[in-house]
Amino acid sequence: FRLFLLTQPWAEEASLGSPGIDDLRWVRPVRPGDTIHVEVTVTDSRPSASKPDRGIVGLDWQLRDQNDEIAMTMRSIQLLRRRP
Repeated sequence: FRLFLLTQPWAEEASLGSPGIDDLRWVRPVRPGDTIHVEVTVTDSRPSASKPDRGIVGLDWQLRDQNDEIAMTMRSIQLLRRRP
């Protein structure tokens, strides 16, 4: 979960939270000394129906190791502050 928080480029400015993480899968182990990186794809983006100052963003995450092999996948929804 800490990796999830640290890798969000919008965390300090716009993040209003997340209702949760779906489909979390650890595909292969990550070991000490591994070099990892995260790839995030925006799958959905829409304004909140009830709060116009907020938006809802769907994200697909892939954690990859130094061999570019997938170690973890997950889907999440992020609540973000919208521009005025």
